[in-house]
Amino acid sequence: MIHESAIIGKNVTIGKNTIIEEHVAIGDNVSIGNNVTIKANTKIGDNVQINDLTILGKGTSTNKKMARKPSTKLDPLIIENDVIIGCSCVIYRSVLLKRGVFVGDLSSIRENVTIAEDSIIGRNVMVENNTTIGKRVTIQTGCYITADMEIEDEVFFGPCCSTSNDKYMGMGNFELQGPIVKRGAKIGNNATLLPAIVIGENSIVGAGAVVTKDVPNNKTVVGNPGKTLK
Repeated sequence: MIHESAIIGKNVTIGKNTIIEEHVAIGDNVSIGNNVTIKANTKIGDNVQINDLTILGKGTSTNKKMARKPSTKLDPLIIENDVIIGCSCVIYRSVLLKRGVFVGDLSSIRENVTIAEDSIIGRNVMVENNTTIGKRVTIQTGCYITADMEIEDEVFFGPCCSTSNDKYMGMGNFELQGPIVKRGAKIGNNATLLPAIVIGENSIVGAGAVVTKDVPNNKTVVGNPGKTLK
C-alpha cells in the first residue's frame, strides 16, 4: 500500500507487502525490502537501502508507571543519502541518520537521536532517546546505549557494552544523564559505564570493566571497579 501523497524518486524498488504512509518522501535509487512499513512524513534520501521487516518513523507510547513520558509531538524521521538499514529494525520519529550511516539487523533507535556521518550501529544494538552519536563511531553487536548520552567522533564500543543514566535506579532524585564519551575513546567488550561519567579523549576501557568515575584523556582503565593503569 502506497499512499497517494507519497513522493517517490527514480529507480526505487519496493518489495512485497510494503506500506508507505502519507507524505513520505523517498529519493532516487532507493531499495526497499519486503514487509517494510514507512510511517507518515518520513524523509529518505538517495541511494538508501532498507531491508525486510523494518519499521521507519515509529511513534512513541507509554503506560501509567513510566516516570518520564515520551513526547507525542515529534519531528519526522530523516534519513540522508547512502544509509543502509538492516532487517527487522525499528527507528522512531525525530531521528536523524546522516550520510553513510549503517544500521545492523534487529537494531532499534529511539526518538530524539542524531547519528552523524559514516557511523556503524551494529546488529541488535539499542540506542535510547535524547542521545547524540558523532562521526565514524562504531558500536558493535548487542550494545545498550542509554538515554541522555553523548558519544563524540571516532569512538569504538566492543560487543555487549552497557551504559546507564540513573544513579539511583528509578528513585527520582537524580537528573538523568548518561556517560559522555569523548573523541577517539575505545570501550572493550562487556564494559559497563555508569551514569554521568566522562570517558576522556583517546582513553581505553578494558574488557569487562565497570567504570564508576571519570577517565582522564589518554588513560587506560581496567577492572571492577575500574582503576587507571599508571
